[in-house]
This record gives sequence, C-alpha cells and structure tokens, in this order.
Amino acid sequence: PSLMDAAIAKRKEELYGVKIRGYLIQQPIQMVECDPGREHFIYNSWHMSGYERKLCDRGMCSFNPMVFRNLGAYYQHFLTVNVAMMCVTPMNQHGYFNFSLSNASARAVLDKADIVILEINENLPWVYGGLDECIHIDDLDMIVEGPHNPLPSIQTPPASEAETRIAEFVVENMDDGATLQLGIGSLPNAVGQMLAQSDLKDLGCHTGTISDAFLTLYRAGKLTNACKEVDRGYATWNLAMGSQELYDWLKEEPQLFRPADVDYVHDPHRMGDMSNFISINGGVQLDLMGQENGESAGYRQLSGIGGQMDFLEGAYRSPGGKGFICLNSSRVTKDGVRKSNIVPLISGGSVVSAPRTMIQYVATEYGVVCLSGLSLRQRAQAMASIAHPDFREELERYARDEMKLG
Repeated sequence: PSLMDAAIAKRKEELYGVKIRGYLIQQPIQMVECDPGREHFIYNSWHMSGYERKLCDRGMCSFNPMVFRNLGAYYQHFLTVNVAMMCVTPMNQHGYFNFSLSNASARAVLDKADIVILEINENLPWVYGGLDECIHIDDLDMIVEGPHNPLPSIQTPPASEAETRIAEFVVENMDDGATLQLGIGSLPNAVGQMLAQSDLKDLGCHTGTISDAFLTLYRAGKLTNACKEVDRGYATWNLAMGSQELYDWLKEEPQLFRPADVDYVHDPHRMGDMSNFISINGGVQLDLMGQENGESAGYRQLSGIGGQMDFLEGAYRSPGGKGFICLNSSRVTKDGVRKSNIVPLISGGSVVSAPRTMIQYVATEYGVVCLSGLSLRQRAQAMASIAHPDFREELERYARDEMKLG
C-alpha cells in the first residue's frame, strides 16, 4: 500500500514504536527508509525479498522465522493486528474488492485486525475462481484511493550453464501428468524452459508462487492441469510474482486458475491426495547427512524457508511424488576462491532449514541422488558423488575419519 506508506512516513515525528509486518516486498518501504534508527517504525519480515535482505544488512529489518502453512495460525492464535493495510483491486458492482496477486495471508490478517484499511490499486488485475479471494465493503473501515505506478515486475536472470544442467537432471526424473511446485528464480525458470521443450505432457500447477515458468509451460501446451486429482483443470497458487505478461495472463484467462490462501495451498495432506506431485526448490548448502540450509549465510539471513517444508512433506505424501532440493555444487567468492556448497556439516550460525529426515532428492550439475531410506554412510557417499570434483576426496575423507562412516 504505497500511498499509505508514504503518508505515514511523513508523520514520522509524531509516531513512535509502530511495529510493521510484511514479506516479499519488492519496492522501497518509505516508513523504513525514513527511519534508519528504528525509533519510529520497526519493520519485521516473514520471508525476505532481495530488497528486504538489504534492509537486514543495514540493520533496518528483523526476520521472523516461520513455516508458511502456519502463517494464518500465527495471526489467529499469537499475534495482534491493530491496523491492517492492504492493496486490493477497484470494487465491482456487488461491493467486493479482490485480493488479486496476493491471496496467501490476506484473509488471516484482515480477520484479526481491529481496523481494516484498503488501498485501491487500479493496476491490480481481478483474479477469479479462488476460495475466499474477495472482501466486501461492509467488512472494512476505510478506503484510500489515488494514482499508482505500474506494478513492479520481476525479471528473472538467464540460467547459468550449471543451472541448465541441474534442470536437465530434474526433468529426466519426471513423468507425464506430474503436478508441479516451483520456487522463483533462474533455476525454476530453467526447469520451466526445459519442460516446455520436453516430450512431457498434461502437467499441472499447485504452487505457492506462480511465476513466468508456468506461463512458459502453458504457451508450450504442457500445462493443462488435466491429471490433477485436486482442482482438476485449474492452476492452484497463492502468490503471483513475475512479469507484466504473467499478470496479464492471470487477468485475461481467469478460468484457468484457482487462487487460495496458505491453509489450502500449503496443506501437505492436500498434496498427498495428488499423484506425482513434484516439488522443486533451491538450497544454499547441504551437508553429508542431508541437512539443508536454504536461507542463510552464517548469521546473515538471505531469504526465508517459505513453503519449502510444506512442499517437501507434500511430495513425500504423494503417490509417486518427488521433492527436489537443487543447488550449484560450488560457488566462487569475490576473492576468486572456489567454495563447496556441499559441506561436511552445516556451519555454526547457519540455519538448518530442513532436517535430514525431510530431504528426498538432491540435484547439482553433477547429478541427482535420492537420500530416502539411506544410512548415514550411504548418504555421505551419495552427497560426495554430486559435489564439485575438487572437493569430493576431502568430503569422503571427512566422512571416513571424522564422522567414522568409513
């Protein structure tokens, strides 16, 4: 709600200790930017965008850990919401406003709020076909109107050579009729591109964030949702992030979609009712036991776990389902030193986002391994086999000598 944000920022000197919650914000937050000392406004993020990560680096944002499917329950049982401020579409002839691109936690926040203020953004598309995707004028307290800039679009960078190879390994492990959950970024986009060029058909969408990867699949005739046992014929999601083309698609072909909140989309039991549910997410590090760090570099918070745990569990529950954690085997630091992203142990300060018991498939540019049912020794061998060649001997030696897994 940029108009309200700017207006409240101008009142900085008369306000103190105002606590703000949000997540995945793409544009500067004026209340935060005007108060670097955080005397007036204290911003908290559930799941950080690149912009919010920079705020954290500047000491202007606090991170609140959560598993995404629990967000509604957090608001219902643990949190206070004095004022909810949210952007919606213009009202229709029946007195309803639409949550548009962000259904995830809208209803949970509004239901808990003492005061509901809606900001009308004339650029937001109406998204139909959802479950409780609207709010009526009788259920709010105030409306704010005014001109807005075009919606922020996210341009996904092209996939690297390593990411393209990872995408190939993942696609090789998929079948016709699979239902997909894709994260956002260059790697999931590479998977979408690879699937669009493959022989696979009748793919489905049940995802936290719908992105341009799914638009690519639809244009290639691959995304039909015809085999989904839940929401057959519909692409199911709770957030939309991508290009203006993606937003236009959602607006122009509403019969294709079923937007819903986190309680619906992120429910592992619902995913378990679908066969061949495929979850594809990125990781930062994995260790030889299969523990995954998906969100931090030491104490520096990079993003958040989001729905990763939800979809990993959903893939386990699904008949024929597969949950993939994908990452480059190594990285090169600013000093030109190559570091392995497969490590002996997740280092102190870094987060274990998903325990070893939840990790099923791991893919790097050197292959894909399934850890389900393996002993610690077998896991260490499997993880070392897909590490960068420069580090395999070191990892095998650590497993043998330090972890006593020889």
